[in-house]
Amino acid sequence: MTNEHQEFRDDCLAILRQQTEGKRVHRRRFLQALALLGAIPAGLRLTPAHAAASEIVIVNWGGDAVPAYDAIWAQPFNAANPGAKALINGSGPSSGKIKAMVESGAVTWDVCDRTVPASIELGRQNLLEKVDWSIVAQDKLRPAHRSDWGVGAYLYSFVLTYDAKALRGPAPKDWKDFWNVKDFPGKRTLRNNIEGMLEAALLADGVPRDKIYPIDVDRALAKIKEIKQHTIFWTTGAESQQLFRNQEVVMGNIWHTRSMLLAKEVGEHIKFTFEGGVLFPGAWIVPKGNPAKARAWQFVASAQDPKSQVELFKRVGNGPVNPAAAAMVPAEMKALDCGSPENFARQVAVDNEWYAEHYAAILARYLDAIAS
Repeated sequence: MTNEHQEFRDDCLAILRQQTEGKRVHRRRFLQALALLGAIPAGLRLTPAHAAASEIVIVNWGGDAVPAYDAIWAQPFNAANPGAKALINGSGPSSGKIKAMVESGAVTWDVCDRTVPASIELGRQNLLEKVDWSIVAQDKLRPAHRSDWGVGAYLYSFVLTYDAKALRGPAPKDWKDFWNVKDFPGKRTLRNNIEGMLEAALLADGVPRDKIYPIDVDRALAKIKEIKQHTIFWTTGAESQQLFRNQEVVMGNIWHTRSMLLAKEVGEHIKFTFEGGVLFPGAWIVPKGNPAKARAWQFVASAQDPKSQVELFKRVGNGPVNPAAAAMVPAEMKALDCGSPENFARQVAVDNEWYAEHYAAILARYLDAIAS
């Protein structure tokens, strides 16, 4: 650890002490704050005896997902399990935070909202509990939507989104059109992360959907460099949405949920297609040594209910992962369901193993390529 980082961490601890002086602070939340700073004194490390036995902390990525998860999953779970208290925390369960908690012995999160590839990567580092399949149902998931450490929670896609009014011509049909700046002029947006971007580049370069993996990284990066000067790289979903709202781009590779929000907010001239979309499974994971123990898996099992997954789809756009939910999606919304049989067949299903094995190293190369 560098001195600079040590000073930053010490300053964060000083702020935390200042903010909590003279106030009563829930022990679990105080330890959670310390864990995120990577500074748990040995004498304060959380043990099962210190945790609120009935509390189940479910961590997602904030925003509209917090009230949605609470209404759709936490409240029904609490009602069906007297004495349980499922709480939604929107602070973002990054790999670094999970690693810091587990290695410090101060685990204060019970269930985290990540992806199946992340479940494999973290699980192999001994940071996660293995799924208790005696509680969670395997038959409510496609094989690609589960791992030894992860349980599919929902589906989401990276899709070609475009502003039909700004293009004033034929609509782009696929990633080849996205890369065609001559016939489809204007700024594009890609993510400053490899997920869904390398696959789109290879599809644009003529690689068939069933031959995308293992990814030819050199070829994909070369393709992205072809349009780099025409591209703005987005970091957050909100930023990708804002680029369209401000009319800074005419098309982009963004999350389908943001595309749906844009169409509602800006107008029907914002359109997207699932053709060549890259489909990812969100997944529930449980940090090693979490306080809730088996109750964590009981919560995950409750979230497999197809009706609840359809409600999440209606509210924030995440596609149901339980195949039984497809028949429950309202007819007028089926075209927007990334996991419907029709849309599933048009997309590239992410290779979980490839991402678990290569993500960190290839991300560094990608960031270097788009920055240079």
